[in-house]
Amino acid sequence: MSNFRGALWGELRKVRRSNMLWLTALGFELVPAAGALFMVILKNPEWAMRSGIISTKARLLAGTADWPSYLSLLEQAIGAAGLVIFGLITVWIFGREYAERTAADLMALPTSRTTIVLAKFVVIFIWSAALAASVTLLGLAIGYLLDLPPAGPEVYAQWWRVTPVAALMSILLVTPFAYLASAARGYLGAVGGIFLTLVLAQLTSILGRGEFFPWAIPILYTGAAGPDTVIGPVSFVIVVLTSLTGLAATLWYWARADQIV
Repeated sequence: MSNFRGALWGELRKVRRSNMLWLTALGFELVPAAGALFMVILKNPEWAMRSGIISTKARLLAGTADWPSYLSLLEQAIGAAGLVIFGLITVWIFGREYAERTAADLMALPTSRTTIVLAKFVVIFIWSAALAASVTLLGLAIGYLLDLPPAGPEVYAQWWRVTPVAALMSILLVTPFAYLASAARGYLGAVGGIFLTLVLAQLTSILGRGEFFPWAIPILYTGAAGPDTVIGPVSFVIVVLTSLTGLAATLWYWARADQIV
């Protein structure tokens, strides 16, 4: 247990001393800011007349300036942005060891490699969950400042049911990117994997099979494809199995990294 605490503390110090923490926070905070911009345009169509194409896009994406539209927009944006932001966090935490040439030193420590990998994943979870919580709270605060028309309690209840689950699924699905960053020994291959999964998520959703592709499931769960799309137990099982597979693959790679090199 003391080895794990030491490894965890070491990973937290790396995060605290980096600019990545603030960059990911800034990038994710743009989600509610974008939602607020759409609501402002929809509430003030005269003001937006000079940029009519922006007003049209806002109406297509958000509908009307009310709480249901605003929260639905935030849900979908958090689901999509979460996959990218949480994935980049994971790639940075694992890939930096190779980019900064500290991987060999880290593996030579008396702390087991399993402990090191698990400590990294705990930091990823804490970091990602904190970002998701901050964006959720900021989004609600901005919504109140926009003075949107009141909505019934079921609207807010739906928001609190959907958003945390979508964020959690997005966090769970980052483990394969940890393996990619480790196997590719850096950032590039894993970042490419993130964007490939996003493309495939869109493609499978268009083909009507998104509920069977892990990285499409969080976005579909937010209702991005409409109310007719139902995410059932099979989809949740797929997310969990994908997460466990990525975790197992990362542990396997780090345990045999010397042999692979």
